[in-house]
Amino acid sequence: MSIADKTVLVTGANRGIGRALVEEALARGAKQVYAGTRRSLTHPGERVTALRLDVTSTEQIQAAARHVPSLDILVNNAGLAVYGDLTDRAGLERQLAVNLFGTYAVTQAFLPLLMNSGGAIVNILSLAAVASVPLMPTYSISKAAALSLSQSARALLAGRGVRVHAVLGGPVDTDMTKGLELSKAAPDSVARAILDGVEKGEEDIFPDPLAASVAEGWYDGVSKALERQNAALFVEGS
Repeated sequence: MSIADKTVLVTGANRGIGRALVEEALARGAKQVYAGTRRSLTHPGERVTALRLDVTSTEQIQAAARHVPSLDILVNNAGLAVYGDLTDRAGLERQLAVNLFGTYAVTQAFLPLLMNSGGAIVNILSLAAVASVPLMPTYSISKAAALSLSQSARALLAGRGVRVHAVLGGPVDTDMTKGLELSKAAPDSVARAILDGVEKGEEDIFPDPLAASVAEGWYDGVSKALERQNAALFVEGS
């Protein structure tokens, strides 16, 4: 799938990876880019349309879906990261509301348009979905749940012509990782790698050097083998 001449919607588009994805989609010739944000956004590009889109608000999701007449690529980028421990149930619930249920709700709202176009869903996850980060256990739980959602949707929607990509990235230099003393990838390089993966049809996208170092083991590993096996059973059962 080429990004050129496509209509793209990015949630969480006001900063970090989301903002970089908007710019990268424009650079690749996207026909229209919808930038979903919780706060007002002004963008000089005539191909960019700002949408008020809090992914935890049913009303805003439904209003956004009515505003978008057609869609080729949905990027579920809006996310929340809370540091803490496993005693913080409220933190876990807040992150599940955004990282899991927000992704689910936005996907369901725009799914009819994606089925019409034979489009793609891109879920921005994290390596924390695969191996928990002890400093952020509830974030890791929410991303692991979103990975399972992505894998399930991938199998269930394949027959409807909709592809599902899971982005498994390492630390990126955004507000979310501010204050952490570790190597971080630049948002613009991550955005390029994400859209490269979409154009190449990669199911799971590893968009930065740390993530890329585990990609080969992932594709040849037990987890991916089981996903393929389960997906094949679903097709046979259908």
